[in-house]
Amino acid sequence: MSLCFSVNLLGQYNPQVDLSKNEIDQLFPFYFPNVNQINFYEDENALTKINRAQENENWERFKDLLEDYVKKFATENFYKDTRFIWQLAKMEELYGDFEKAKSLYRLALKHHQSKIDLRQMEIFMDSVQLEQTDDYVPIDYYYELVDFRKSIDTLVPPRGILLSMGKQINSNMADYAPALTLDNKTMIFTSKRSLSGNILSNNSNEDLYIAVQEEGMWQDAVQLRDINSRHNEGSATLNSEGNQIIFARCGAPDGFGNCDLYETHLQEDSTWSKAVNLGANLNSKAWDSHPTLSVTGDSLFFASDRIGGFGLSDIYFSVKDKNGEWTRARNLGPVVNTRGNEVSPFIHPRFKILYFSSNGHLLNFGGFDIYKSNSKSFLWDEPQNIGPLINTEGDEYYFTIDSESEDLFYAGSSSMRSYNLDLFSFPLPMEAMPGADTKVSGVVIDTVKGQPFRGIVSIVDIENGIEIAPKFTREDGSFEFNLINNANYVMVVQSDKLFRIEEMFFRSGDTVMNRNIDPISSKIRFKSIEFEENSAKLRPDMYSDLDKVVDFLLDYPEFKLKISGHTDSSGDELRNKSLSQERADAIRDYIIILHPIDDDRVVAEGFGNNQPVVVDEKTDDDRRLNRRVEFEIYRSKNE
Repeated sequence: MSLCFSVNLLGQYNPQVDLSKNEIDQLFPFYFPNVNQINFYEDENALTKINRAQENENWERFKDLLEDYVKKFATENFYKDTRFIWQLAKMEELYGDFEKAKSLYRLALKHHQSKIDLRQMEIFMDSVQLEQTDDYVPIDYYYELVDFRKSIDTLVPPRGILLSMGKQINSNMADYAPALTLDNKTMIFTSKRSLSGNILSNNSNEDLYIAVQEEGMWQDAVQLRDINSRHNEGSATLNSEGNQIIFARCGAPDGFGNCDLYETHLQEDSTWSKAVNLGANLNSKAWDSHPTLSVTGDSLFFASDRIGGFGLSDIYFSVKDKNGEWTRARNLGPVVNTRGNEVSPFIHPRFKILYFSSNGHLLNFGGFDIYKSNSKSFLWDEPQNIGPLINTEGDEYYFTIDSESEDLFYAGSSSMRSYNLDLFSFPLPMEAMPGADTKVSGVVIDTVKGQPFRGIVSIVDIENGIEIAPKFTREDGSFEFNLINNANYVMVVQSDKLFRIEEMFFRSGDTVMNRNIDPISSKIRFKSIEFEENSAKLRPDMYSDLDKVVDFLLDYPEFKLKISGHTDSSGDELRNKSLSQERADAIRDYIIILHPIDDDRVVAEGFGNNQPVVVDEKTDDDRRLNRRVEFEIYRSKNE
């Protein structure tokens, strides 16, 4: 079987790729060759055979016939015949191929209209729940954790901070849709700053601006007067050298629809050539915008709401033929595109990865989120949400990533001017990293109860300070992260019933880290915190356990601590009480003086020899057990 096209994002367009049917099935169990070929597939004879097999309860034949039919789906089938995808998913589930079943269930969920009873997807819905936002620690609480950890040496503070690109780039009007050259030294973006009047004016006009970086500093952005017109220009992409721009222009008389794609080239006199409409192979009667070029310049991806797509807006692509002409645009397919909106595609310049924004995929934090999808030969795998450090309850789109995968640049609203868009940069978190495609997973068990442990698992890249959004353990105590391979990390397990457990590990291939832990009780004793006779001096070997208490108080500011000092029965009772108070005070001082913990959260009290562990002291061991300090962790009654 021959495929009619192939795209190598880092190489050239290959007009013909020959693969056998078995090779295609192995690489892509659900490659849909009729997408982009016909609008709708229907075969009455095949449907009759499928129905007969179902009526006769010949389930294996029913599954095989149904799979053959679904693989021939065209675009319209995905919303008209979604029930067939769901039925095939159910059969794959019953026959034990859960990965194939989950892929099909995802397709059904992303494309169904109203004919599917989602309550019937019991097993899949249970498994897909493991991928939902409930796994992630709420972002506000995450930043509280980060803030308290800044004083703890064992965890590297994150480099993550949202930075405005400054007045050289931003204006008092809307600025958005950034794009960079391969060397990251030239940025083009869209702005409404050339408006006369005020930001609330309906007389809006979008123009393109360009800025260059010199000695690490962005210079003042200047208007691209050779390109801008009385029409709207925006959403541009630069080629790797910075001498070609493809952009959207809306409302122009030579357009095919309300917004079309145009291109312009930098001329020898440093002016830009007259913009040329890219023609009917790319543009439609609808909205066509948000272009992005591959690093070789021979593949172009863009968003369009043209008729014949899977949803409201889809991502399309075109490649250049042997004559250097753009071929007819093709829909990127039902794995990336959904019944919702897919916009703002971005092709990473160094990796075969597509980033885009969507409000139609299953894992969504609200509005438009940013996703990434890896290229496998000529198709794209299941998109992954890049996580809550970037994606919020609002909309995230109009973005780009630098070629070194260090920062993501995108448009957002400042707190002072919530009605206006400015350009910001944010360090790329682990979930968005191109190389974060190997797994670390495990199960945490509460050894006291013999049950799955419910708490927070965090992973910290200790070499690069790359942030990874922490997750709650699931109901079965499991957790899972995708990380960059061959790097050093610290895994941190914590909860309000556990002192933080830290474990360093080197990431080399998929890793399973099952752990048994002992939760804290309301009163804790550490063997290391046993004072010498008649002494209240802290010893260095006490610091490790005392630091566990400090870490807990830093991580959980709603908790308080009571320190109880005790002595053995030898000596004067008043002296013992005074000594026990000195011991408790010494520990309290260590906690509140050397660490950023409010003094009203820690209480110290000495009980002398009035509360012995061993009532009838006879040996040195008995007396040693009674010379102790106990820690009681508690919440205030009004909290």
